[in-house]
Amino acid sequence: MDNLKKLSEMETFFMAFADKTRLRLLNLMREGEVCVFFLVEVLGESQPKISRHLAYLRSAGIVEARRDGKWIHYKIVEPEDDFAARVLRDTLLWLDSQENMQAEYEKLAKVRRSTDKTVTISFTPPIASASTNMNGNQREELETFLL
Repeated sequence: MDNLKKLSEMETFFMAFADKTRLRLLNLMREGEVCVFFLVEVLGESQPKISRHLAYLRSAGIVEARRDGKWIHYKIVEPEDDFAARVLRDTLLWLDSQENMQAEYEKLAKVRRSTDKTVTISFTPPIASASTNMNGNQREELETFLL
């Protein structure tokens, strides 16, 4: 591999750790896959901002994504390079040792538990004739909107 290309890859890898939002994301993913919804909820940041940082982590080869319907789940992947893998493991251990990072990780667990409780809401339109005049697609669209 060309030396300049290898240096460029190293630069991208280390830049992935040079941002507090990316470090917080890595902290939340340190023990497994996390849905982007949870990352947004725990960090209190906008979805576009979180997605930008996740894209950077993906380009650095540290994170991979999996689509499940409309949701995307992210997880950390160990780099093939032994030195990079060691840096990543040490960074994750360092993050785990920080009280504020532990608190965010605990918040992730709470948010996950709170969404496990499924609430079913039945909806009957106030005017019965309105729902009977809808075709199947319109009714489905209304029910989806109301969820």
